[in-house]
Amino acid sequence: MLLCRDSPLLSLPFQLSVYTTTRSNIGAESNIDLVLNVEDFDIESKFERTVNVSVPKKTRNNGTLYAYIFLHHAGVLPWHDGKQVHIVSPLTTYMVPKPEEINLLTGESTTQQIEAERQTSALDEPVSHWRSRLTLNVMVEDFVFDGSSLPADVHRYMKMVQLGKTVHYLPILFIDQLSNRVKDLMVINRSTTELPLTVSYDKISLGKLRFWIHMQDAVYSLQQFGFSEKDADEVKGIFVDTNLYFLALTFFVAAFHLLFDFLAFKNDISFWKKKRSMIGMSTKAVLWRCFSTVVIFLFLLDEQTSLLVLIPAGIGAVIELWKVKKALKMTIKWQGIQPKIQFGASNDSEKKTEEYDTQAMKYLSYLLYPLCIGGAAYSLLNVKYKSWYSWLINSFVNGVYAFGFLFMLPQLFVNYKMKSVAHLPWKAFTYKAFNTFIDDIFAFIITMPTSHRLACFRDDVVFLVYLYQRWLYPVDKSRVNEYGESYEEKPKKKAHRE
Repeated sequence: MLLCRDSPLLSLPFQLSVYTTTRSNIGAESNIDLVLNVEDFDIESKFERTVNVSVPKKTRNNGTLYAYIFLHHAGVLPWHDGKQVHIVSPLTTYMVPKPEEINLLTGESTTQQIEAERQTSALDEPVSHWRSRLTLNVMVEDFVFDGSSLPADVHRYMKMVQLGKTVHYLPILFIDQLSNRVKDLMVINRSTTELPLTVSYDKISLGKLRFWIHMQDAVYSLQQFGFSEKDADEVKGIFVDTNLYFLALTFFVAAFHLLFDFLAFKNDISFWKKKRSMIGMSTKAVLWRCFSTVVIFLFLLDEQTSLLVLIPAGIGAVIELWKVKKALKMTIKWQGIQPKIQFGASNDSEKKTEEYDTQAMKYLSYLLYPLCIGGAAYSLLNVKYKSWYSWLINSFVNGVYAFGFLFMLPQLFVNYKMKSVAHLPWKAFTYKAFNTFIDDIFAFIITMPTSHRLACFRDDVVFLVYLYQRWLYPVDKSRVNEYGESYEEKPKKKAHRE
């Protein structure tokens, strides 16, 4: 049995009607409101319209409001049309409201955030939010299906009618749930009587329809596994905000980025695992990297960033803490339940390195501290934050992004004084450099904070200086290093016979 599209219906004028109601099932036209009526609806032409929707008292009291979208014959009410197709979508969702941001000095806040806070008895209590966008699609391809093997993904959206000996399917109406983004949500206050709703429509091909259905099911599965609305929204943004061809390129490049990340971590850990001496290494640079990594992790945690970003940042912070333990030669001994921390002694060569390191930090502090303090004071006066802790973390992370590269300079100064770069983890540096160049490319394309974009380019400058120093102070590969290893073995001379 073949399923064909209902051609007689396509020859008649269409009408698109959008109704709202607080009930998930309706059988008649009672207790529903018509919010949009598009006469002479053309399924080939896209449009976008914004309408004001009345919000019932039940919805304002944390209730749900549903949208019923009907595609039917023009001039006929939907429930009187035997060949109408319809689909239902909630216009509200429950989510914990974003914490209120205020000016920490004046206490000034936005009216909407204050009202939302008053309506919420507990900070973690979900409240009703308004979905301000409704994206509709109709599958326009005249496709013939085999009735005995209908695709399961499309079948649930199909409505069939019997015309003689042939079974026809009516136009497939689809709601693009991936376009429902967290950034478009609005808190519903008890004083709100009307809210805007942007209804957009575009035709869709069968291939894209099936792909979109699978993506929506995947996002739903993530939420069932415990992903929050915000985490699921990050995944939605990958597909909605990005061109599909560019998305494929992004996945390809991201695979290399992940590979270089893994190799950089592997070689960095291997280098520090064998490290027994801090000769030629800037201890303060190691401390700074640890501090900056932990601050960025706390910043991402405070901003409730996706777990996809938060977990790698947390792993990086743990590794940097371990490197500090190695650099300071820390040992922890337990006396009962009380830990005792001991630091190893430095030899003469390490003390010489520390002297250069301290000298570099002295010069650097004249520039760094005024910049960081000035930036923190400016943000306190002009930017709103959730709390003093949030301001502190934001000030630290802005300092890390904007001026963090300055803390890479002490290592350059130590290299200059010792006229050597043999002590640096060059394999890890190389892999990190590849990732930096990849970040440079996407800094022009991907939306990101300006401070993070600048941070991508600042590392390039420092790495180029490292390369210049490597050329200026070539490594003697035949020299045995601190691990008793040599990169090149001298040819053995034949024994001389007397």
